[in-house]
Amino acid sequence: MVGRGRLRAILGCYLDINPGRISFCYNPYGKPALSGELGDANIHFNLSHAGDLALYAFAPSSAVGVDIEQQRAEVADLAIAERFFSPREFAALRALPDAARSQAFFNCWTRKEAYIKARGEGLSLPLEQFSVSLTPGAPAELLDVAADQRERTRWSLRALAPGPGYVAALAVDGHDHVAYCWDYPEEML
Repeated sequence: MVGRGRLRAILGCYLDINPGRISFCYNPYGKPALSGELGDANIHFNLSHAGDLALYAFAPSSAVGVDIEQQRAEVADLAIAERFFSPREFAALRALPDAARSQAFFNCWTRKEAYIKARGEGLSLPLEQFSVSLTPGAPAELLDVAADQRERTRWSLRALAPGPGYVAALAVDGHDHVAYCWDYPEEML
């Protein structure tokens, strides 16, 4: 509830309206959008939270998705990766030295989540049916999509650095976007 309240406050700033006027509707997969009289506003948004952090993304005219995860070594498991990552991603993860695997695991996880959230289709797009880059230090990229290879060139992925112990990613429909990052102290919202 706190996350939705903050989302309303930020959207109120973008739309220059009282946040109390903002209401949401959800597509069949749970992706939120503005409803009612604001449904025609040309702003797309998404949110994610983990641990003590929340991440919000806003874009005019373009679908957007974000994911943030708290890095926890016990989650970054090869068995989980084998089950949920594409064969290409799993092979890339296994090829990395042990010291790089946790970061790579969460790079992959957040990039995949951001992409499916941006598309707004939830897990109807199976996670093993598309591949993202995961190697620490390498650019975030959508490498392939089994159902439609044109998707690879349609979407932008960006790695985000929200703070120590966290990994995050942003997915945006298109490529000519400029990203701005703000840290909103709690007292501002």
